[in-house]
Amino acid sequence: MTTLTNDQIRQLNMYSTYTTSPSHPLFSRKELQDIDFLSVVQLVTGIDNKTVAASYLMRRYGMFASTQFVMLATYDELWVGEFEDLIFGANVEYGNKGISMYIDKNHYVDVENEVRTTIIHKVLKQIHSLLVEIRKQSSVSPITLWENVFGFLLWHYSVLLNTPSTAKQSRIDLEILKSIEVWEGIASQSLFNTYLKGLEPAQLLNTCVRTTCCFSKDVPGLQKCGFCPI
Repeated sequence: MTTLTNDQIRQLNMYSTYTTSPSHPLFSRKELQDIDFLSVVQLVTGIDNKTVAASYLMRRYGMFASTQFVMLATYDELWVGEFEDLIFGANVEYGNKGISMYIDKNHYVDVENEVRTTIIHKVLKQIHSLLVEIRKQSSVSPITLWENVFGFLLWHYSVLLNTPSTAKQSRIDLEILKSIEVWEGIASQSLFNTYLKGLEPAQLLNTCVRTTCCFSKDVPGLQKCGFCPI
C-alpha cells in the first residue's frame, strides 16, 4: 500500500474519481452483472436512449481507467482494488447531474518492480470486462467504447511525453500499449496503435481522431466532443 499525496488526489478528482464515500451510491462494478444498470444511468442523467447511456458510462469509467496509466508513468503506482471496491455514484459536476467513480485510496500499491506488460495487460482486461458487461445491455459498438477511453489516454500521453520527469517511463508504457502482445485475449491487434494511426499523441489533439461518435452531444448538459468525426 502507498499513501496518495494531495496532488494525486486532486488529479483523480479532475477525472471524476473520488477517494471519499459517495453521498449517493448507485452500484459497484461487481453488481453490474446482476442489475439493469443502464436504466439507472438514464434515470440519473436524463439520457433517453440506452445506447447513449452505455457510451456515457464508458466515458466516465474511461476517466478513471486513464488515471491508472498516469499513476503508472508518474509514480509507478496502481489501484488494485476488487470489482466490489469501485463504486459508481450520482454526483453533480459543473451544474450537471451525472455519475462519478469512488475508490479507496488505500488500494494503491507500488508496482515498480513488477513486469510492466503484465500490469498494463491487467488494466486493459479490466476495461474490456466493463465493455463486455455494457454490451450485454446495449448494442453500442465496441470501437465506440474503446475510443471513449482512448480520448483520455491521448491527452494524458501528450502531456506525459512532453514532461521531462515522465517522458522516459511514459514512452515505455506507450510502446507496450502499441504492442500486440499486451492485447492478447482482448483483440487481435493493438486497438490503441490503430487509433493513433502511426502518429504521436500530441499530433492528434484537436483533430477528428475518432472513427465513431461517442454521443456526448446527446447527453443533457454536454456538447459534442472535440474528436467527433460527425
